[in-house]
Amino acid sequence: MKKVGILGGTFNPPHTGHLVIANEVLHAYGLDEIWFMPNQVPPHKTVDEPISQSDRLAMLGLAIADNQQFRIEKAELERSGPSYTFETMKILKDMYKETDFHFIIGGDMVEYLPKWHKIDELLKMVKFVGVSRPSYSTDSPYDILYAETPQMDISSSMIRDRVRDGRSIRYLLPDPVRVYIEEHGLYGT
Repeated sequence: MKKVGILGGTFNPPHTGHLVIANEVLHAYGLDEIWFMPNQVPPHKTVDEPISQSDRLAMLGLAIADNQQFRIEKAELERSGPSYTFETMKILKDMYKETDFHFIIGGDMVEYLPKWHKIDELLKMVKFVGVSRPSYSTDSPYDILYAETPQMDISSSMIRDRVRDGRSIRYLLPDPVRVYIEEHGLYGT
């Protein structure tokens, strides 16, 4: 059975922290691939930076281009409405019956897990892998796996703020993504 890790997010923009987490979980649990799954409308966030889907996909493609075990999964982008993980995983489980899914979440989402839509049913479909994140606890009432990852206090919102303020974002994200942001005038460049 194929073992796949799913890392969801807005990836607005994708950054080094996303890549490190994906790589660490890939190797910690002997997964075959990591699928980066951009959200359509994350139910727990308000979208304050309207970047087109095509820009987010282009940046994500550039970010993962050099790793054969990373790919983009567009399941959430291909449907409308809020991106509830339960609904998405039902679709993916039907499409990929011989796949064992590991859903990767940061410490911020570990704390939020009890509030997830249909969490009890979701826990029967996927194994959650929690990764530590600065300032968040990894304690959970649920039986989830954990992966140790280097602590990197990088966020997409911090990168957007730095771009808007005219500050350097070099080394916070892959260089092709930085160049794409500059060439396309994203985030106020």
